[in-house]
Amino acid sequence: MVEDMTEEQDRAEILRNYRAQLQAMVDGDTAALGELLTEDFSLTHMTGYFQPKQEWLAEMRSGQFQYHDAQEKDTSIALEGSTARLVGRIITDATVYGARAKWRLQLSMDFTRRNGTWLASRSEATTW
Repeated sequence: MVEDMTEEQDRAEILRNYRAQLQAMVDGDTAALGELLTEDFSLTHMTGYFQPKQEWLAEMRSGQFQYHDAQEKDTSIALEGSTARLVGRIITDATVYGARAKWRLQLSMDFTRRNGTWLASRSEATTW
């Protein structure tokens, strides 16, 4: 019973982190977004481009990546000890390098629990 409560709490915290990431992206709040990610976080874009955390946040700060909206459509979470995998489908409205479009993205995100807090350590975006 206690394990079920812990697992439920872990799932809720991971989902809060994910939703806070989406909101920070739309708000352009790179400081808040950075706090939700591990230092060695990386994002693999739908193009296959691998981008370290600091580069991605810098491109957001410079206006190269502007997220106008991110509508959550579906989310699943698989827990395994102090790691988890979240798969979320969103429709995002973004301007990337000056071109604005809407994309149906599937985000496969790895989370790790560090010092009692769930943080995203990796994300891979594909289309769905």
